[in-house]
Amino acid sequence: MGEVAGYNGGGYGSVGAVLVLFILLVIILSAFGFGFGV
Repeated sequence: MGEVAGYNGGGYGSVGAVLVLFILLVIILSAFGFGFGV
């Protein structure tokens, strides 16, 4: 869990947060895509 460690440590917290948000966005878009049969 390097992202979590970086986020908590604050060394590259902003980068870790952006990566997590990006991954979540991709997962959500994929879920909507499968849901609508795209």
